[in-house]
Amino acid sequence: MIHSLFLINSSGDIFLEKHWKSVVSRSVCDYFFEAQERASEAENVPPVIPTPHHYLLSVYRHKIFFVAVIQTEVPPLFVIEFLHRVVDTFQVGSTNVGEQLPTGQLSVVPWRRTGVKYTNNEAYFDVIEEIDAIIDKSGSTITAEIQGVIDACVKLTGMPDLTLSFMNPRLLDDVSFHPCVRFKRWESERILSFIPPDGNFRLLSYHVSAQNLVAIPVYMKHNISFRDSNSLGRFEITVGPKQTMGKTVEGVTVTSQMPKGVLNMTLTPSQGTHTFDPVTKLLSWDVGKINPQKLPSLKGTMSLQAGASKPDENPTINLHFKIQQLAISGLKVNRLDMYGEKYKPFKGIKYMTKAGKFQVRT
Repeated sequence: MIHSLFLINSSGDIFLEKHWKSVVSRSVCDYFFEAQERASEAENVPPVIPTPHHYLLSVYRHKIFFVAVIQTEVPPLFVIEFLHRVVDTFQVGSTNVGEQLPTGQLSVVPWRRTGVKYTNNEAYFDVIEEIDAIIDKSGSTITAEIQGVIDACVKLTGMPDLTLSFMNPRLLDDVSFHPCVRFKRWESERILSFIPPDGNFRLLSYHVSAQNLVAIPVYMKHNISFRDSNSLGRFEITVGPKQTMGKTVEGVTVTSQMPKGVLNMTLTPSQGTHTFDPVTKLLSWDVGKINPQKLPSLKGTMSLQAGASKPDENPTINLHFKIQQLAISGLKVNRLDMYGEKYKPFKGIKYMTKAGKFQVRT
């Protein structure tokens, strides 16, 4: 009968939701918010609101809207009576629990307890982006996309209300929020407004697709040949930074699965260490940091199986790396503000880009 139930406070925040058959997007509540804006008072919001695919039935009690989402036609009075029973159950349950738990554990914000106190008040946010890319042998990008998250560590006294704004919020696609974020504010202003949980939590995750022109932070020059005489092949690769805004590319490792016809490899790295396993045919090169003035390279020869035919295609090279203090999408936090409390917290934003599935075809 009821697909989903949303609890909405007087500020228009969805602070609790329950789904039974399947998850119904919060966006269905936009129809309710529109009706709420047209109503002069909360009590005047229509109890039944039809939408293209659902019916929204609601009751308003204790300054909270209880909104049920229905997909099929049912007697509305039956649902409304059910919602009143739900409210009564909440009321009795909270009274009983309140008598049993110590003061300070209950809160109108379900993800944050009351009475939180810290000697040092601080809020730190990490913007972490993982880039997946496939680069063809000429250096052109075949596919590229970024998966990003903003992780938070918030240790603030009381009940702080935070806002986080970006220099370029339109970069973000397919955003998924922590329940604390006021979705309506984001939709209208592209500002994150929220009462944070206490401690560590993921504020949001997002996606940046190739349509947004994903920047590629490293490049690779390669010359791999299996055609030299005397059953020898040539192998040469060089790695360099690209579009990194002057930030250092570090933690660089290179791996490649060589063809079965490669018996061994005699290579010399300009920096770092390398290994080649003649059984698994796996080449690994631990590069470390990239110095733009002296690009790291790996050069040498391959011992090939006598009489073996040339491989159908050259090996694919996998790159792993990280770049501190850079979000490769260009996302930047504009400002972080706090309301509701009088103290001044320590605030910090850190950025990091790292490789996900990053492949170069040779």
